[in-house]
Amino acid sequence: MTNQNELATFAGGCFWCMVEPFDQRPGIINVVSGYTGGDTENPTYEQVCSNTTGHVEAVQITFNPEIMSYEELVNTFWQQINPTDAGGQFNDRGESYQTAIFYHNEKQKKIAEQSKQKLDQSGKFSKPVITPIIPAKTFYEAEVEHQDYYKKNSFHYKLYKKGSGREDFIKSNWKLKTDKVKLKEQLSPIQYSVTQENATERPFDNAYWDNEEEGIYVDVVSGEVLFSSHDKFDAACGWPSFTKPVDPHQLNEETDTSHGMIRTEVRSKNADSHLGHLFDDGPKDKGGMRYCMNSAAMRFIPKDEMEGKGYSNYLYLFK
Repeated sequence: MTNQNELATFAGGCFWCMVEPFDQRPGIINVVSGYTGGDTENPTYEQVCSNTTGHVEAVQITFNPEIMSYEELVNTFWQQINPTDAGGQFNDRGESYQTAIFYHNEKQKKIAEQSKQKLDQSGKFSKPVITPIIPAKTFYEAEVEHQDYYKKNSFHYKLYKKGSGREDFIKSNWKLKTDKVKLKEQLSPIQYSVTQENATERPFDNAYWDNEEEGIYVDVVSGEVLFSSHDKFDAACGWPSFTKPVDPHQLNEETDTSHGMIRTEVRSKNADSHLGHLFDDGPKDKGGMRYCMNSAAMRFIPKDEMEGKGYSNYLYLFK
């Protein structure tokens, strides 16, 4: 770890489900599953699960704070858990599955406490937010089979996340709730049709297919950041195309069987806006993917307007 990088440690129930939300995001160097909070040295998975060690399952994140802020990490953490449950998380019960934020310095402690207070006062939950904020203790790396579980055992991981109740809880509590009537008034007809009714705009007849200006593309409904001009390329298809998103965490991929085809639909995570589709015919030297998006689903923020419109933390993309 360089002097620039920092550590963040969170316990959110089963650590299998706590790696994916942070992994592969901008500024994240590494995410490790492990055990912390107790006194037993070098505990095993079986010992921790016996609830006799004082440890909880946790993840420790190495991150670059100039790209990914600790505030954003804490916000992401809240959105993965039920912070009102003192007995575990979802179907996983016992002290080893309890939640906690382990702070590494006073700045992290202050940020976490302010974030907890704000969440508790927001009225999002009918019960108090009880997740403790406590000093970091020795972190013990878990066995190799528990590292990157969502990648190694993706099918079982998805079943587990769904079956445990975590996935449905996240959707019901954190998905942006929009008023369709008001949204129809705020958006143009094509913007509403694309984002809310899964329509596709006409190729070569949309706002950004040939836009070459530096800047970012955000969800037209929620304003969440989606793509950067640095990853945009001319796919000769008539729609704006990108090799990758700014932050994979902000997108959902779903199977689309409409029109007699099997395609991968791309939607924004928070607003659940239909954005477009993902194909594997992009530039090979950039990973081979093509995010084929609808201009109507996005709003372009020029680089020189990003700071004034609240996106200064994404200016690192153009350094």
